[in-house]
Amino acid sequence: MDMKKYIPLLIAASLAGCATYQPSPLKTRANATRDISHIVVNAADIPLPDLATHRFDPSDGLDMTEVAMLAVANNPQLKLARDDAGISHAQAFAAGLLPDPQLGISRETPSNGGPGSTSAFNLGLSYDVNGLLTHSAGKRAAQAVVQQVDLNLLWQEWQIVSGARLLFVRNLSQQALLDILQQEHALLAARYAAMRQAVGSGEVTLDAVNVDLAALQTMQTSTNDLSRQINTNRHALNELLGLASDTQLLLVGDADIPPLDEDTIRASISHLAERRPDLRALEYGYASQEQRVRMSILAQFPVLNVGLTRARDTSGLYTQGVGMTLSLPVFNGNRGNIAIEQATRQKLHDEYQLRLNSTTNEITRILQDQQLLEAQLYNTKQGEAAMGVASDNAQHAFALGNIDSLIYTSLRNARLAKQAEAILIKQTILEQRVALLTLLGGELPEVAPIKNKE
Repeated sequence: MDMKKYIPLLIAASLAGCATYQPSPLKTRANATRDISHIVVNAADIPLPDLATHRFDPSDGLDMTEVAMLAVANNPQLKLARDDAGISHAQAFAAGLLPDPQLGISRETPSNGGPGSTSAFNLGLSYDVNGLLTHSAGKRAAQAVVQQVDLNLLWQEWQIVSGARLLFVRNLSQQALLDILQQEHALLAARYAAMRQAVGSGEVTLDAVNVDLAALQTMQTSTNDLSRQINTNRHALNELLGLASDTQLLLVGDADIPPLDEDTIRASISHLAERRPDLRALEYGYASQEQRVRMSILAQFPVLNVGLTRARDTSGLYTQGVGMTLSLPVFNGNRGNIAIEQATRQKLHDEYQLRLNSTTNEITRILQDQQLLEAQLYNTKQGEAAMGVASDNAQHAFALGNIDSLIYTSLRNARLAKQAEAILIKQTILEQRVALLTLLGGELPEVAPIKNKE
C-alpha cells in the first residue's frame, strides 16, 4: 500500500469547507455624527410597543419618544451588545457541531534492513465516544445561552430607553427652571439699574440698592450653575444617542402627569416574570445551567475512545485491528465539577428570586412615593399661587413706597423658591414614571379623565 498517494487526498478532505481570511482594518478617526437626518430608525426593531407605533421624524425636533427611538437605533453600547450577541450565536453554532474524528499516520523506513525488508506504516482512525454522550446537553445549554443573551440585549435596550427618557425629562425641567431664573434676572437687572439712578436724586438709600445688587448677584450665580447643568445634561444625551458632543438637538414636546391606575399596576406585578427581559434571561440562564449539571453527571462515566488501525511492518506483514482506551474513574470521577455546577445552579436560583423580589419592592415603593409627591405637588402649587398674589401686591406696594426693598425681595425670592420646588417635584414624579415604565415594560395604566356631564 503506497501511502504517498493517499496523503494529498486526506489533506484535501480535511481542508474542505474551511473559512478563508479577509482583513478588516480599523478606522483611526472618530465617526460620531452631528446630523441625525440620515440615521435610519426601524420601528420594527424597537423593543417597546409604545415606541414601535410612534413616527420618527427629526425634521421638526425630537420629542421624548423620538429621543428614545434614536437611542435604541444609534447607542454605541447597544452596538457592542449586539456584537456580543453575535458572538454568542456563533458559540451556540460551535456547540451544535459534532466532535471531529482523529486520524493518525506514521511511516518508518528501515536503515539497515536485509533482503525482503520494506518500509512500515501505521494508519489509525479514532473517535471520542464521550463527546457524543454530552453533545445533546451541551447543544441545549448553548441554545439557552443564546436566548439569555438576546433577552439581556433586550433588557439593555430597555435601560437605554429609560436613560434617554430621564435625560429628556431633566432637560425639560432644567430648561423650565432656567426660563424662570432668566426672567427674574432680567427683572432684577432692570430694577437695579433704576435704583442706581434713583440714588443720585436721593429717592432711595444706598442700602436699598445694595440689597438689589446682592439679589442680582445671587440670581446670576444660580443662572450660571443651572446653565452648566443643562450643558452637562445635553452632552450626556448626545453621548447616549451616539452623536458628536457638540450636536445641537431641538427637543420639543412636554410630558403630562395624569393619575396612575395603581390597582392595574399592582395586578401586573404577578406577570413580571413573563414581561421583564432580565427575568426571562435569568430563566434561560438557569435552564442552561441545568444542562451543564446534566453534562457534568454524564462526564463521570469512563472516557471511552475507540479506533480502527491498519499497519504494515518492515517484513511486509499487514495487520489491522480495533483499539479502545478507557479511563478508570477511581480518584476523580468528575465529582469536583459536579459539585461546582450544582453550586452554580443554586446561585442562579437565588439570584432569580432576589431580582424578582427587589423588583416587586421597588414598584411598591415608587407607587407610595407617587402618592406623596402628587400631594406635595398640589400643596406646592397652592403655595406658589398664594406667593404669586403676595408678590404682585408687594410689587405694587413697593412702587408706592409702602414697603422697603428687603421685604419686597424676600417675597419675590419666596415665590421663586415655590416655582422651583414645583418644577423639581414634577421632575421627580416624571423620573419615577420613567422608572416604572422600565420596571413594568410597557405603557403605564392611567386613570381615565372624568368627563363633564352636559
